[in-house]
Amino acid sequence: MDPVALGAVLLAVVTGVSEALGGQLWAGVVSLIRRPLRRKTTSGGNAAPVQSGEAELAALQQTPDDREKAVALAEVLLARAEADDGFRQALASWWEQAEPVRASIGAETRNVISGGTRHGPVLMGRDFSNVTFGVSPAPPVRPNPAPPAGRPNDPDAG
Repeated sequence: MDPVALGAVLLAVVTGVSEALGGQLWAGVVSLIRRPLRRKTTSGGNAAPVQSGEAELAALQQTPDDREKAVALAEVLLARAEADDGFRQALASWWEQAEPVRASIGAETRNVISGGTRHGPVLMGRDFSNVTFGVSPAPPVRPNPAPPAGRPNDPDAG
């Protein structure tokens, strides 16, 4: 689960892609955010600081069609999952429940290369734009050369 895919699912849920399931999933996100913060302690005995996500949740609720705000909330959710095993398990469970939404918006990306030998570039990912393969860059535009110095233009030349 990465911030972009999670953000896409959050955006779909908050904008109502699936009314019944979307409402249930949104309630799940709110519940996750409102869970008490628990942090893993570092080797020095300190707990790493983690945001609750309340501000990001409120921002996304204010402008539910804002992809950047959805990704910001996703990043906080993933940071909390990294810091708290219980939160990670709850988020993974929520992610599984969101499978129908993921499928409907194409949030899953699976890249597989198998068999044979590949010669040339392989691009693995999702949502690429302005990518070209096998096209050489255009040569630079050169101005017409000036006639050699000391020789007048030949009127018979073409």
